[in-house]
Amino acid sequence: MHTVVVGASGVTASDVLAVARGGARVQLSEEAVAALAAAREIVDALAAKPDPVYGVSTGFGALATRHISPELRAQLQRNIVRSHAAGMGPRVERDVVRALMFLRLKTVCSGRTGVRPEVAQTMADLLNAGITPVVHEYGSLGCSGDLAPLSHCALTLMGEGDAEGPDGVVRPAAELLAAHGLQPVELREKEGLALLNGTDGMLGMLVMALADLDALYTSADVTAALSLEALLGTDKVLAPELHAIRPHPGQAASAANMLAVLKGSGLTGHHQDDAPRVQDAYSVRCAPQVAGAGRDTMAHARLVADRELASAVDNPVVLPDGRVESNGNFHGAPVAYVLDFLAVAVADLGSIAERRTDRLLDKNRSHGLPPFLADDAGVDSGLMIAQYTQAALVSELKRLAVPASADSIPSSAMQEDHVSMGWSAARKLRTAVDNLTRVLAVELYAATRAIELREGLTPAPATRAVIDALREAGVQGPGPDRFLAPDLAAAEAFVRDGRLLTAVETVTGPLQ
Repeated sequence: MHTVVVGASGVTASDVLAVARGGARVQLSEEAVAALAAAREIVDALAAKPDPVYGVSTGFGALATRHISPELRAQLQRNIVRSHAAGMGPRVERDVVRALMFLRLKTVCSGRTGVRPEVAQTMADLLNAGITPVVHEYGSLGCSGDLAPLSHCALTLMGEGDAEGPDGVVRPAAELLAAHGLQPVELREKEGLALLNGTDGMLGMLVMALADLDALYTSADVTAALSLEALLGTDKVLAPELHAIRPHPGQAASAANMLAVLKGSGLTGHHQDDAPRVQDAYSVRCAPQVAGAGRDTMAHARLVADRELASAVDNPVVLPDGRVESNGNFHGAPVAYVLDFLAVAVADLGSIAERRTDRLLDKNRSHGLPPFLADDAGVDSGLMIAQYTQAALVSELKRLAVPASADSIPSSAMQEDHVSMGWSAARKLRTAVDNLTRVLAVELYAATRAIELREGLTPAPATRAVIDALREAGVQGPGPDRFLAPDLAAAEAFVRDGRLLTAVETVTGPLQ
């Protein structure tokens, strides 16, 4: 099994994906263990002094003014975990929790938190054992870190609360630890706070959303190309020289992808009606501009994610010169903003795909296709309600595009009076990514049916490969009305698991 080594200088997006989704094992580097030990010596020295130090010998948040005597400090660290493990609502997905745990371990291993090496090792052991704490949907305001979600993870380290075992069964954490030969952690000064104070949940969801959107944006280029073909549109608007004079890299990449898919098509540029088109509709002609803007938004989001992956987010932090200083690096604004930016781009990509689907189904705008792509229009309704479903999904995408980061709600007796809501931004983006997959599946379903209805015209070789693979996947072609939901579900799976891109790239080679 693949092993990810965690050092003192951060991790990569591929590391996060390997652990969160691929079940990779985690190992601490010698560098990380040394950094952990050195920082702990500093914390221990400060704990022995009479002067109060935030997070070491004081309370937290609005209670930071109270100096805590040595005999109560272990209890203080336990109590912060127990009291902050206050999430509610549905369980968060396993891959999100594993990303959350791994990214907290990344910061712990930086040597900036003061956590003992044995605590970090137990965090790694938990991941390697496939033990996943039960984390709930609600509880993070995205400031002072993803407090409640991280607290539920820390609770499992202490042998308390509930967790899911590698068999998928939820059991008391103490039982799971014992079953895997792991000892619960006895937290010491600062350790409880250090396990809770990070933007790890929202960052993990950002990394995974970017991975999913990489594939979906390329898939959207494919479905847009198929719709252009089905509508007998022109591929002249995809010429590289046109995109070179507006040099947005994402736009050029999307246009190149569409052009590659359409190579050799016998459908593009044909007009089968009495009103020849000078130009295709915006939803067809401007597909690279819209998808390209989303790609460039992703590039910015990836830059932010990479910076966060190299960061040590905690409060207070142990600095290289031995100082332990309070700071505001736990504020989730940088991550929250790009999560919201992505939700806007996803909504627009879904919206333009739905407009192309509607055009395919409208006999007044489809240039010779039957109404709703029906077999016997009137007797058959064709894809009329499939487009309704797609429209409902797009409407939901628009609601999910409303930024969470524009909101803030004060907490902790006004000590934490401005928060990022980054966790909420991440949760709604996750839903948006799922819904975009479904929107593109409906466009794929409609476009492939429309192309097959263009009798006497030969589609591009890449298009033919998509249609053949889709039919092999159990998605039926044109014909009388039938129970449509299974076809749509199969089309969704075809997009989601990458078979669409595999089919295209067998002809085109790797797309951008």
